[in-house]
Amino acid sequence: MNKLKERFKGVIETARDAGNYLAFKAKEFLLDERGMGTVEVILIIVVLIGLVIVFKKEIDGLVEEIFKTINTDAAKVTG
Repeated sequence: MNKLKERFKGVIETARDAGNYLAFKAKEFLLDERGMGTVEVILIIVVLIGLVIVFKKEIDGLVEEIFKTINTDAAKVTG
């Protein structure tokens, strides 16, 4: 059995090194934070769109009142 172990010692070490390399690369990939900014921006946009959908009527009424006020004040200034 020892002869067989000696014969495949290089193969076993190579496989172990390859496994360590794959584990290292997997850990490196999981800890990489380069794309986190994009994910955060997308989540913020999704939340804002959700709020607009929920409060659409209120936002429409508010914008309508603001434009009425602007038009009334503009008419006062221009005469």
